[in-house]
Amino acid sequence: MRRFGVPGACGPLALLLVLYAATLPAQTPAAAGHEAEAAKQTEIYQSRGEKVPQGYVIDRSLLSYAFVLPAEFTRTLASLGPGDRWLDVGAGEGRAILDYETSKYDAMLPGHRGRKAKAVAMSIEDRRTTRWHGTATELEPDQIRYLFGRRFREYSTAELGPFQLITDVVGAFSYTRYLSSFMEQALTVLQPNGTLYTVLQDVHSESGKNRPYYPDSSFLTELVKPDGSELKVCEWLKSISCVEVTCELKPDFPPPIEVYRVRKICDAVTVPALELVHFQAGTPPERRFRLIGPARP
Repeated sequence: MRRFGVPGACGPLALLLVLYAATLPAQTPAAAGHEAEAAKQTEIYQSRGEKVPQGYVIDRSLLSYAFVLPAEFTRTLASLGPGDRWLDVGAGEGRAILDYETSKYDAMLPGHRGRKAKAVAMSIEDRRTTRWHGTATELEPDQIRYLFGRRFREYSTAELGPFQLITDVVGAFSYTRYLSSFMEQALTVLQPNGTLYTVLQDVHSESGKNRPYYPDSSFLTELVKPDGSELKVCEWLKSISCVEVTCELKPDFPPPIEVYRVRKICDAVTVPALELVHFQAGTPPERRFRLIGPARP
């Protein structure tokens, strides 16, 4: 099975979307298809209990972050102090932040001493557990925060504030229909010398040596240039101004993943714009984007 969407979703939300759509101007077939798939995707986000589809993980630990992300991640996290802030986008239950703040995995933070950074978990849905609420009352006020109910791009810079570290482990970067907007928002709130760590499953790597994981299928996330030729995700990230990017393929994961380290080196950030041309709900969804802005060599 290629991946786990919810074809035929017909809950109350989907019904409301259909009724609302009837009052709007006519859409192109592509746009209408995107909205239909977005409704299915929303039902995945709102799923609970046994209805959560396979592949939609909401309880990743800090140890799993260290396993998935580049080796530099643990050193970056260990370097943070009480004056710094960490944003975890697509945090689910916020387990990774709880592990960090409660010393559960201090042994994996080499050289860390003293008080830790403040941390913000972000999720579309409120996935907080009794552990989150209990830990929040034990820590200093505002040591941990949990944001939910809106997409990352929908928060203002003033609401979010500055961060020295941003992580996204199969979160918005893997799910969003607005990939360039995600990067613009992340690099706006990220401070100079701050770092974004993220990952994509089943994507054409920088080396180009891998093939789509699923037989007779495309890569899960694909980018193309205006002329239709391929644009690798790593190439697009490296075309953003004022960043240093490293890309690493991890072929032993099923499906293989490419992990990214994006370090912001100045404030004059320009993200080449992308438009969505294909979207199919799933965990994560299948996406194709077309470059519509100039890419820096």
